[in-house]
Amino acid sequence: MKGIQISQYVSGPQDMKVTTLSDPVPNPDQYTIAIHATACNFYDLLQIRGKYQHQPPLPWVSGSEFSGTIIATPSSPSPKAGGSWKYKKGDKVFGAAQGGYAETVCAVEQQLRPVPKGWDFFEAAGLFITMPTSYAGLVTRCNLKAGDWVLVHAAAGGVGLAAVQIAKALGATVIATAGTQHKLDVAKRFGADHLVDYKDEGWPQKVKQLTPKGRGVDIVYDPVGLIDKSTKCTAWNGRLLVVGFAGGPIEKVPTNKMLLKNISIVGVHWGAYSTNEPEAIVEVWDRLFELFESKKVRGTNFLDKEYVGLEKVPEALKALGERDTWGKVVVKVPQSGQAKM
Repeated sequence: MKGIQISQYVSGPQDMKVTTLSDPVPNPDQYTIAIHATACNFYDLLQIRGKYQHQPPLPWVSGSEFSGTIIATPSSPSPKAGGSWKYKKGDKVFGAAQGGYAETVCAVEQQLRPVPKGWDFFEAAGLFITMPTSYAGLVTRCNLKAGDWVLVHAAAGGVGLAAVQIAKALGATVIATAGTQHKLDVAKRFGADHLVDYKDEGWPQKVKQLTPKGRGVDIVYDPVGLIDKSTKCTAWNGRLLVVGFAGGPIEKVPTNKMLLKNISIVGVHWGAYSTNEPEAIVEVWDRLFELFESKKVRGTNFLDKEYVGLEKVPEALKALGERDTWGKVVVKVPQSGQAKM
């Protein structure tokens, strides 16, 4: 197969090369999937430099999120009652497993979900991480309900556009922030009610003025690192959600601000649910599939430019790292024969 293998850490995506590799050998409990589309993530940029929290032993194939077709099922008996595996050969799936920048990948059942009805491989490739992160953050952690006012920072990003759509689908009013007019327009296209440029130093006051009687927002969704400033426009009993630190520095927030407004600051670490709270995963995905199939939530694929072929992965990752994209950047992976897109 073709794939992008990391034999030694590189300085950036420009050093990534597509080569011919041996097909991956699945463990007895793994499926083998022919990849039709693969999504780019910020953590891929960290991992290829050796700076991510999960670093496989060298050499390893880069990438993780993907969509594709099952070409082989596990060789071991299923541990479930009845002894049958969930997926069969030919099933369309999306998921995440180490090695997404390749034509073939191996994954266990928990790392896969069926492609939603009416969705194609391109749309499904970027679902596995961003959508449940946003749903779990807004609903499981912040108890979002109809009528809430929600501030979504970096709203045109992958998790941001997921959060905008989920909040709107559940009856909230959404204020979206971004740093360019184009990205604000994208957030509007995906359902945001109000738009604020967070490069304007006075953005907290503008957000507050948009809310009824200037009371502030009920929920702040923050993948950037703007919790401290967001306390200025948060309502009494507000919930501030820490999703990540795409802005760079990790904040230190004065705790008196939580006390004065009865504010809760919570985090969401979706990847850790599998070991700490696996029962929550099923609930989140069940609710998400209802939203997918009712068309209240759609794919957030970056469409300003098309990337076709694994050779385009470095270019796509470079654009992502330079903040030149919005939504989920997905690379189509043409396959030979029946696996072709």
